[in-house]
Amino acid sequence: MKARMDFRKASPPAADAIAPLHAYVAKCGLEHGLLELVKLRASQINGCAHCIDMHTKELRAAGEDEQRL
Repeated sequence: MKARMDFRKASPPAADAIAPLHAYVAKCGLEHGLLELVKLRASQINGCAHCIDMHTKELRAAGEDEQRL
């Protein structure tokens, strides 16, 4: 199996732009669970199985309702 590409090494300027965006979104006032659901949906749209798995596990661990997942 091929290792996943490290986007931080592939494009440091893009990685530098993403960090402040994540920080802003985390403080935007929306509930944390909703933000995590948005990340899960974006992962589904992007077709990233790794991220779908990660966000689903995090949401379940945080007590998110299965219906919302």
